[in-house]
Amino acid sequence: MGLTLAVTKKQIADLQKDASKAAKLILEHIEKGHTIHLSSHIDADGISAGGIMGKALFRAGANFRLRLERWMDEKVAERIAKENAILTIFSDMGSGYLDLLGEKLSSQDVIILDHHQPVSEIPPRFIHVNPHTHGIDGTRQISGAGIAYLAAKAMNKNNLDLACLAVVGALGDLQDKNKERKLGGANKAIVEDAVKSGCLKVETDLLFYGRETRPIHQALARTTNPFIPQISGEEDKSLAFLVNLGIKPKQNEKWRALRDLSSEEKKRLLSAIADHLVSKGLVGDTAFDLVGEVYTLTQEEPWTPLRSAREFSVLLNATGRMDKAGLGAAICMGDRKRCLEEAKAVIQEYRQTITKYLRWVTEKPGTLEELENIYVVRGDGFIDEKVLSPVCTILSTTLTRLGKPIVAYAIISGEDQVKVSSRGSEPLIRKGLNLGVIMQVAAEEYSGRGGGHDVAAGAQIPIKDIEAFIKLVNALVKKQLAGQQIGG
Repeated sequence: MGLTLAVTKKQIADLQKDASKAAKLILEHIEKGHTIHLSSHIDADGISAGGIMGKALFRAGANFRLRLERWMDEKVAERIAKENAILTIFSDMGSGYLDLLGEKLSSQDVIILDHHQPVSEIPPRFIHVNPHTHGIDGTRQISGAGIAYLAAKAMNKNNLDLACLAVVGALGDLQDKNKERKLGGANKAIVEDAVKSGCLKVETDLLFYGRETRPIHQALARTTNPFIPQISGEEDKSLAFLVNLGIKPKQNEKWRALRDLSSEEKKRLLSAIADHLVSKGLVGDTAFDLVGEVYTLTQEEPWTPLRSAREFSVLLNATGRMDKAGLGAAICMGDRKRCLEEAKAVIQEYRQTITKYLRWVTEKPGTLEELENIYVVRGDGFIDEKVLSPVCTILSTTLTRLGKPIVAYAIISGEDQVKVSSRGSEPLIRKGLNLGVIMQVAAEEYSGRGGGHDVAAGAQIPIKDIEAFIKLVNALVKKQLAGQQIGG
């Protein structure tokens, strides 16, 4: 099975037709003065998508309410149904729950702007805008924020500037995880719109977190994708690493940022990181994940985390994972004062939390277990389920290179359920792995729900069934990689 980022003009045109149908219905409800309910996911892509639609609705003069959801399940669907909205819009969520939403919201107009693999048929009165229905890969070629942008653009061509938020969402969804570390497929057209709007500049460089806003050693220490043992999260060790390479962290008593390094210094630094990773038993080419396209938001103030689209996405993800998703949405919709200052503090807390969990997983015996076909991270009793997904993603940058997907789980506070996150790699996907299908099939076996993308998926299941669930996932991965089809 080959993976490609090529998308035809017809595929994009067909997807835009669906987005235009959604836009037409939205504008009709706005004209009638109806209050529109908008629900979006709490990750960076979902908050970007919610911000795009919120801004488009605001500009159109709509009465609307935006709510950011941790996940979709029976309880959430029932609550939304009781609100009796005339029009409900879901962004970056909904496609995996078409059966549930069709049952609960059958008397309402519903628009789903999503990029996850659809499950079941489209219910009546639903407009479903999803790239998979047109053969476009929603994992790599367009994000939930990208779909929301297409709808916003169809509502009004002046929403072209919202393409920047779609770029942020796609990067937050790691749709640049290819050899070139750049956005392709349908995302390419969105990047072009963002550049055309005058809001985006694109160039190739090192991808350190804080490349424009932090001293070099801090930017290096804040880089967790890939996770660099004894450097990620360690400012003092990062500083010593640079000094040992002969790279001066200061010039004329002022700290240097990554942009101040010469080409020769950048090459030397990249080569040293590759050697360091090899010395820690990790694959050498992991370091080259640090080179790719840099997306600079030219309308944002320099020295802020909004200047780099990747940093912007980390800020949004941090607000969502630390129960402050409303801050992220407000920033997307234009707040650059109080909310941005609060979000900076949230990022610091988020970074410390992630680093703590990564150290725990990599240092505490028995936390990380290797089975025949998967790696398992047992986060019950320690990892907060709200940050399980980013922890799983960061760990996957090294573990999946060793030839197996990673499955991590944590207990949902106050419930008898566990949240499961899984991540694969492109070589495994080419061999037939589809974690979205595996999570769906395995979760349904134990009265849970699961799904997502082929390379990244999740599930919720009862605590009592977690060991049996892990055993089944291990078996299903083996079947898929052997060429056997599972599920419907």
